[in-house]
Amino acid sequence: MRSKSSIYGLLAACVLIVSASCSRNTYKKINYLQDIDTQTTVSVKENQGILVQPKDQISVVVSHRNPELAVMFNLPVANIMAGSESGMGQQRLQGYNVDSNGEIDFPVLGKVHVAGLNRWQVAELIKEELQNRNLLRDPIVTVDFMNFKISVLGDVAHPGTFNIVGDKVTILEAIGMAGDLNITGRRDNIRVIREAYGKRSVYVLDIRNSDIFSSPAFYLCQNDVVIVTPNEVRAGQSTINENNLKSTSFWVSIGSLLLSMASIIINLAK
Repeated sequence: MRSKSSIYGLLAACVLIVSASCSRNTYKKINYLQDIDTQTTVSVKENQGILVQPKDQISVVVSHRNPELAVMFNLPVANIMAGSESGMGQQRLQGYNVDSNGEIDFPVLGKVHVAGLNRWQVAELIKEELQNRNLLRDPIVTVDFMNFKISVLGDVAHPGTFNIVGDKVTILEAIGMAGDLNITGRRDNIRVIREAYGKRSVYVLDIRNSDIFSSPAFYLCQNDVVIVTPNEVRAGQSTINENNLKSTSFWVSIGSLLLSMASIIINLAK
């Protein structure tokens, strides 16, 4: 007959095996970019910048070595009251609204088609028009987006809508803005909803894999909506108390497995 110490040793070994198995499974479900190690180099598709679409709002500023010559090509700066008792307000640059035809109404130049271009291409287009029409020699044109925002919803720490400065944000940066995924958020089922030119596209990303770098949704566009779906345990919490669910769904199953192993080991020890 085996000693009690031997039986306890076998039980302890079973617990370690089960714990290690759970840890491996958790790693596969939770960790990002699992197929990349410290020596791996992954090529990323060059970001061309987001493209102007109808209903966008962009700022266009024309500068020149003679500021007086550039005044007629710039919109006036709007004064916005901040609500203070002193009556002091804030100055805000006005922007151009892109109409349904993808055009803006630019001073002196008139209608300029900008849809489908990134901000550098818009700047170059306006610069060329000013020079070709002998309106301004060697101008400096700066274009920025004024309505670049994204929304991150679902099983994240801080869901919400975020304004983006510049014209580049990745899916990983968006997740970071939302405070990262909760532990119950599914890393393999992150959806990006994108609307452009009257069409809606849905991309499904698995951030556990480096394939996300080649996805069209790795770089987000204006008004993209990122949705993080919860796992089955989290989804079930809509009708069952969280603490009870965790104890019954996880610990009961582990306890049943350990009891079965203990029964087998005790029978073998007799």
